Amino acid sequence: MEYRKFGDTYYIRMDRGDKVVSAIREVCLSEGIKSAIYSGIGGCSSAQIQTFIPEKGEFETEEIQGMLELVSFMGNVVTDSEGKLHQHTHAMFAYKDGDAHKNIGGHLKETTVLYTAEIELRPTIGGHIGWKYNEETGTGFWEL
Repeated sequence: MEYRKFGDTYYIRMDRGDKVVSAIREVCLSEGIKSAIYSGIGGCSSAQIQTFIPEKGEFETEEIQGMLELVSFMGNVVTDSEGKLHQHTHAMFAYKDGDAHKNIGGHLKETTVLYTAEIELRPTIGGHIGWKYNEETGTGFWEL
């Protein structure tokens, strides 16, 4: 992984084997970023896609492998009152299944780069967005 900052924005290029969600977290920790939004594209070899099941208060995870074209990737990182980073990422992948073109998407736990991923990370300017746990849903939300 390599990254550069131009103005207020970080541009991150990831290479084969890099873990995308983990790498964004690493940049945020290294650069002292408390809250930010991000987006990107790329080619991946595996992904863990999750769907939140409200009745259970937990995520179900589906793992997919192969040539996965990362066609949409967006998310945010925010900080709770104790300084811990929390990421919320959604992604859409296109792939071939035999002769059929298919898509899969949802909450992204992690994805591994096959040949590259190009991510734009935009920190919050003039403050930061917090995070707090919500008992009713069993998940966390922005605290503005």
